[in-house]
Amino acid sequence: MPWVQTYRKTVLSNGIRVITEEIRHVRSASIGAWVRCGSRHEDERINGTAHFIEHMLFKGTARRSAFDIASDIDSVGGVMNAFTGKELTAFYVKVPDYHLPLAMDLLADIFNHSLFNRDEIDKEKSVILQEIRMVEDTPDEYIHDIFEKHFWEGHPLGMPVLGTRDSVDGFDRGEVLKFFEGRYRGDNLVIAAVGNLEHEKLVDLVAELFGGLPALRTGTEETRPRTAARLSCIEKDLEQLHLVIGTPAPATLDDTRFAGILMNSVFGGSMSSRLFQEIREKRGLAYAVRSYIVSYRDTGMLNIYVGTSKDKTQEVIDIVLAEMKRMKTERFTDRELQSARELIKGNLLLSMESTDNRMQKLATNEIYFGRHVPPEEIVGRIEGVTAEDILSLSAQMFTRPQLSMVFLGDMTDAEMPSGTIDL
Repeated sequence: MPWVQTYRKTVLSNGIRVITEEIRHVRSASIGAWVRCGSRHEDERINGTAHFIEHMLFKGTARRSAFDIASDIDSVGGVMNAFTGKELTAFYVKVPDYHLPLAMDLLADIFNHSLFNRDEIDKEKSVILQEIRMVEDTPDEYIHDIFEKHFWEGHPLGMPVLGTRDSVDGFDRGEVLKFFEGRYRGDNLVIAAVGNLEHEKLVDLVAELFGGLPALRTGTEETRPRTAARLSCIEKDLEQLHLVIGTPAPATLDDTRFAGILMNSVFGGSMSSRLFQEIREKRGLAYAVRSYIVSYRDTGMLNIYVGTSKDKTQEVIDIVLAEMKRMKTERFTDRELQSARELIKGNLLLSMESTDNRMQKLATNEIYFGRHVPPEEIVGRIEGVTAEDILSLSAQMFTRPQLSMVFLGDMTDAEMPSGTIDL
C-alpha cells in the first residue's frame, strides 16, 4: 500500500525553500530551520563557530530573553532544540498544531533578532569549554573525534564540531557575527514542516517572518578530502583500550550507499551482526562493539568501534580483519541479505511514524538531492541491492592501504598491534 503524502515546495524570492508534508490525522506540527553550515565550512582558527552560533541563538533577542525563549515553548507543551554537524545546522520545534504560529515566530526571532551580547558570548565560551572537557572525559565518544582528525588530516571534516579549547577561547564577537551573517541567509536556508498544517498558510508565515532575510552573501565551497592509511595511539590512563578501525565508504550522493547500508547491518551494525556475535556473544571480548557508516556530500567512512582490555586487543583486531576479508570473498546468503533488507526497511517505516523524523528527512533530501525522496523509492533501492553489489563494494572498501586505526588507552606507540591478516 503506498504512503499517503501531501508534499509541497515553494521557493521564496530571497531563496528560502519551504517544504511541507501535510498529515491531517495528527495533532502536532514539527518545523525545522535548516542551514547548510557546519564545521566543514570553518578553518582551524575559527573551528567551532557554527556550533557556537547554534548556542548563541538561544541566548536572547531584542524581544525575548533566554528565559523567555525557553518559557514560551514550555508554556505550550512544545519542544525546541538544535544541533550542529559537519555540514548542517538545524533548529527545530514540535508543538500542538494550533501553536504553529508561535513556533514560527520563535524561529524567526532567533534568526533575525539575536543580540550576541558580549557578556553572553563570554559565558557561552565557558559552557562550551566545559562541553569539550566532558567529551575528553568520555573515551568511547572522544576516540571518534581523534579518529576523524587523523582520517581526514588537513581537511575541515577532520576538525571537531565543538571546536578546540584554543579556538573557542579565542572567539571574537565580530568574527562570529561575520560568519553568521554570511551563512544564515535565504539561499542557504530550508524551512521544513510536517504535521497538521496547510502549506499556503505556512508559506505566508515564512514570507512574513523571514522575508527580510537577504540572499546568500558567502558561498559554501567544499573541497573533497583525501584519506590515507594511518596508525595512531593516544596514551591515556584508562581501564579499557578503545579502538576505532575505519575505511572510506560511499558518500551521500553515491548510488552505492544502499549496498553500504545493507553491508554494514550484517557486518557490525546490529545485535545479530557478525562482529557483535563473534566479539561479544561468542568470545566475550567486549561489551561495546559496533560498526557504523557516516556519509557526507562527497565522501564517507565506515568505522568499527570496540572497547576491550589491552591484552585482548590483538585478538579483536584479528577478528575484525578476518570478517573484512570474508566480506570481500564470500557472498551474503539469501537469508542474510533478506534479513538485512527487512531490518533497514523496518527502521525506515518505524521512523516515518514520527513527524519530527519525517521533517528531518524532508529537509535533508532537499538539501542533498534537491527533491523529495519518497519512502517507496528508498525501499525499491534497498530491494534492488544484490549480493554481488555488496561483494563488489566490500572489495573496494576493505583493503589494507585504506584502513586506519586509532587506539586510546594505556598503550604506547611501541605496543600498538596492527593485525596479522593480509587483506
